[in-house]
Amino acid sequence: MLDYEIFKAVVEQNFLRYLPEEYRDAEIKVYPVKKVNRTLDGLAVLPADGSRIFPTIYVNDMYEHYQACDNLETVLRDAAGSYAKVQDNVKGFVPDMDIGHVRDHIIMCLINTEQNREMLSGMPNRQFHDLSVIYRWVVERTPDAVGSVIVSDKIAEEIGMTEEELFQCAVENTRRMYPVSITCMGSMFGGIPEGITLPQEVREEMERAKRTADNMWIISNKSGINGAASMLYEENLHQLAEKLGENLFILPSSIHEVIAMPAEMAGKNLTNLIEMVQEVNMGSVELGERLSNSVYHYDRNARKVTLAAESPEKRLDGKQAEMPLIQEEKKTR
Repeated sequence: MLDYEIFKAVVEQNFLRYLPEEYRDAEIKVYPVKKVNRTLDGLAVLPADGSRIFPTIYVNDMYEHYQACDNLETVLRDAAGSYAKVQDNVKGFVPDMDIGHVRDHIIMCLINTEQNREMLSGMPNRQFHDLSVIYRWVVERTPDAVGSVIVSDKIAEEIGMTEEELFQCAVENTRRMYPVSITCMGSMFGGIPEGITLPQEVREEMERAKRTADNMWIISNKSGINGAASMLYEENLHQLAEKLGENLFILPSSIHEVIAMPAEMAGKNLTNLIEMVQEVNMGSVELGERLSNSVYHYDRNARKVTLAAESPEKRLDGKQAEMPLIQEEKKTR
């Protein structure tokens, strides 16, 4: 089996041969693509007509396919077929660059600051504790898919928007396009069907898990994609905390969602809580979807989120976020 670097070179040299005849005069380009938490090798087929719109596929994904099937011919043929199909779909598509349209389609996402410092250096962003808010421009949105691009410094300059303008637009657009969703984890547990006999210890374990889940709440958005930014909307945290009558601990499940739980539920076991978050991140969350190993604390009286300390004796470290939570806009008549 070829190692990755040799595989990448083989793909770059041979990919065109597997594409339809119309691509024969195109140029293959393999280049680094900075993604959340990692850098991938993107492969693009640059059309001979100089078109600026072309899809990118990732050599890394092709290599995973190769490792699974151990057949280079199959991998190249399948990847070329997929590429040609996507290219047909984007032909003739021209994004609406009208500034009014762009402003209405800027949304925000949360990513880990330390893991993405290089990527963040080339795009507008603002810090929230150990996380960073970045912006995406939703270029196309259909019932089946969403096409979006991260707003880089270059894109921000082209559309003439400052970071503050991007943030203000994103606050409203994200709320409108991707409404906050808060769901009790316990609602996802089905009951034991009638007629099913289970060992007593299994039944008791299921009941314990259900009781725990009844006190944990998934905070995301209606689509379940890039929903961790929903934790920035303070009114939603406040409503949940008031409903439970307690402050909250917020566990970063992934870039798509966070989990809130009553602070008293963790008691003095904050260290265990942090260890649990770290174990889940390392064992169950894909690298590109990891958000943070930290635990956050929401104070319903102060109405703010702080970064929880790793020591139970020092629950909060006093470190302040560079941006406050987003407060509910006061409506005027």
